[in-house]
Amino acid sequence: MKVSTHQPSGLSAPGLPSPSLFSSLLFSPSLFRPYLWLAAALVASPLLFSSPALAHHFADLGQMKPTLSNGVLSGLAHPLLGPDHLLFLLALSLVALQCRWGWALGLLLVGLLGGAAGLAWPGLPGAEALVACTLVVEALVLLRRLPPVLLLPAIALHGYVLSVPVFGWSTMPVAAYGAGLLLSQGSLLLVALWLLRPIAKRLSPANLRWLALALAACGTTWAFSAWAG
Repeated sequence: MKVSTHQPSGLSAPGLPSPSLFSSLLFSPSLFRPYLWLAAALVASPLLFSSPALAHHFADLGQMKPTLSNGVLSGLAHPLLGPDHLLFLLALSLVALQCRWGWALGLLLVGLLGGAAGLAWPGLPGAEALVACTLVVEALVLLRRLPPVLLLPAIALHGYVLSVPVFGWSTMPVAAYGAGLLLSQGSLLLVALWLLRPIAKRLSPANLRWLALALAACGTTWAFSAWAG
């Protein structure tokens, strides 16, 4: 009896699901595929109709005091609670797969510089609407209609808005907030890269255009909502 010595391929660690498992599930011609896309639409719909500005004040919930621990917690949670920031980071992972992923991680440092600018010169008019417009810019970068270098001012603008909740805090809590923010965004970006890499390989140009269109639609909707509000 011949025993197979074939070893499974992939870079996933023992006990962790391979990212190819997710891509094969999403793109397999099974009966469950329509339900998966329906579930994704149901998850995305609250993001489209929610107001991203509501999530930009996590530090104000429960009247959080400017302490080191509260700064870290607020920084960790903020990218997950802001739908515009979350969507920007997820789409950034797709851009990173087209470029070098290290360049995308470096953008997070630019975001911190934008946060420092927000603490030094607060009160930029229309900042929320401009942040929403960065999703349109990112969609055009995904379609290679704009150069990726335009994401530098885009993520700096995100960092500017992210500094609003901690304006007026002392130096150490603000530094803790920045550390939590960098850790949260970096972890989210790395996980998204790990999950989306096999999916991106199977993504047709037509599907990429649909994704970019959805991204631009969210940005446009939120921009009009911010200007109207």
